Amino acid sequence: MSDSVAGYAKEAPALLEAYERISPEALHRPVWHLIPTAPSRLLDIGSGSGRDAAHFAEMGHQVVAVEPVDAMRAGAMRLHPSPRIEWLADTLPSLALVRARGETFDAVLATAVWMHLDESARAQAMSVVAALVAPGGVLILSQRHGPIPPGRRMFDVSPRRRSPWLRARASPASSTPSPARLRRTSRT
Repeated sequence: MSDSVAGYAKEAPALLEAYERISPEALHRPVWHLIPTAPSRLLDIGSGSGRDAAHFAEMGHQVVAVEPVDAMRAGAMRLHPSPRIEWLADTLPSLALVRARGETFDAVLATAVWMHLDESARAQAMSVVAALVAPGGVLILSQRHGPIPPGRRMFDVSPRRRSPWLRARASPASSTPSPARLRRTSRT
């Protein structure tokens, strides 16, 4: 078990409660317009308490919720039983179980997980995650900033050190990728 997974497992009851107090709309406000409005297939990587997966399921989406921490996933399943959510125990950077399904998704979200990967793992994960985005789909990554809580492993993720996939889609006038350019336009 990695240091990060062990840290989350130890704190699972408190984290489940804390995460449930956060509104998905408020958390994802800067990118909410990128979430499909029509029923779609979503992949929620690092689903935590299942709060976002449940919200997307209530919107009519089919969600594959990936959570590597057994205690978090079990808590999420108790909190958010839904026939529209499929729960998987899988991990970045390989997402072996997700990839084995041979599916792509209209939206792939990785909320506050990217900073748990070192530079080498991020490079591998970006290729894996990008291949899971369906043509016309979106990839939404967010990360936590600030002090590293005890029992967790995190790395600085500088915008200057983005992956080649992400750099190719960044707006030339900005260091921030343009949402329209992050949409996957073809299978590669």
